[in-house]
Amino acid sequence: MATSLCFSASMNSLRAPAKAGFPISSKVPKTSHSKLFRKTHTTRLQSFKSEAIADASRIINRNETSVSSTYTAHEEENDEAEITQGYTLAQFCDKMIEVFMHEKPQTKNWRKFLVFRDEWNKYREGFYNRCQARADSEHDPTMKQKLIALARKVKKIDNEMDQHTELLKEIQGNPTDINAIVARRRKDFTGEFFRHLGVISDTIDSLEERDAIARLGAKCLSAVSTYDNALENVEDLNIAQSKFNEILNSPSLDAACERVKSMAKAKELDSSLILLINKTWAVAKESTTMKSEVKDIMYHIYKTTKSSLRSIAPKEIKLLKYLLNITDPEERFSALATAFSPGDEREAKDADIMYTTPKELHKWIKIMLDAYLLNKEETELREARQLTQPVVIQRLFILKETIEAEYMKQGTTKAQKDEEPED
Repeated sequence: MATSLCFSASMNSLRAPAKAGFPISSKVPKTSHSKLFRKTHTTRLQSFKSEAIADASRIINRNETSVSSTYTAHEEENDEAEITQGYTLAQFCDKMIEVFMHEKPQTKNWRKFLVFRDEWNKYREGFYNRCQARADSEHDPTMKQKLIALARKVKKIDNEMDQHTELLKEIQGNPTDINAIVARRRKDFTGEFFRHLGVISDTIDSLEERDAIARLGAKCLSAVSTYDNALENVEDLNIAQSKFNEILNSPSLDAACERVKSMAKAKELDSSLILLINKTWAVAKESTTMKSEVKDIMYHIYKTTKSSLRSIAPKEIKLLKYLLNITDPEERFSALATAFSPGDEREAKDADIMYTTPKELHKWIKIMLDAYLLNKEETELREARQLTQPVVIQRLFILKETIEAEYMKQGTTKAQKDEEPED
């Protein structure tokens, strides 16, 4: 790994601006299809068709609505192929239209049908064409507008779910690079994306596969929280940029990686710097114009950063273990106050007591909670694997809230509050 770092001209493309406005690559990589849902796919698809047909049939039988009589047999001549249970494509699409318009008009119910992407793709164009054909031949202006609006709304949700599906496939194909994916595609990790994961989970029978989706969602939430929290502090980003430039200015690749390791040992490898390294590697990885030598350098820096996280074991971790093992709340809070009160530097200190600052301990509480949410078996921090009991996690949240309320005078940000799990 003696590659020279004489790449200042090429590296200019990697040096993100000092402020928070990092460029986001618009290139979306293609990944292979996930095999996650194959076991239950066949039965669910049949349910998809049957439910749509049954629901629409009930509506038609009750005469709540009817297919426009102006839609003639001549207009259906291209849709006569039977596709399921004696229904042609045109008839099947008609029934889906009635279900979406009357029986299940809420968009959240549409998503339960559209989540079966492979099956929906078979009928997608037929559905939109049918809506347009019926609208074109409809004499009732109100019904005409309803058909046009229905197609537009379904198309909007359809496109959103395509984006969610593509993002999910990328994450499943690169499970160890979630932080880099978030750094590059933060705008795609919306509330609708996480609701999409919930809809997918509801379609899976296997508890193991449902758990896999839940854990994947927790990892994404943790990565998004870390990204957003780091972006809130421009000063931290400026410091991170300075450290990153220091790494890039190393005389060799070996020296750059050693600098990363030394920063980890000195607790200088903070979340802002990690975010910046993840972001830069994500952009370099997807670039079609950047030299391969530069990509190789960023890859080694990125991998060294990830491995260096395992070596982090500061005194705050030991202090947290000590505090969390205290069962009496008053005694625990007293010990917390003592840890924040080292006294005069000239005074003799108890060698058995660990001292730190509220800000530093608060940072490590957040890191430990993120590691727990990320999944205790897969976290880079060995210490976080031990914090698995619900009572311990509850105490950790209480400590976090206490520090914010009693010791951090400016309070906590909304992003910090949002990262706590809901009841």
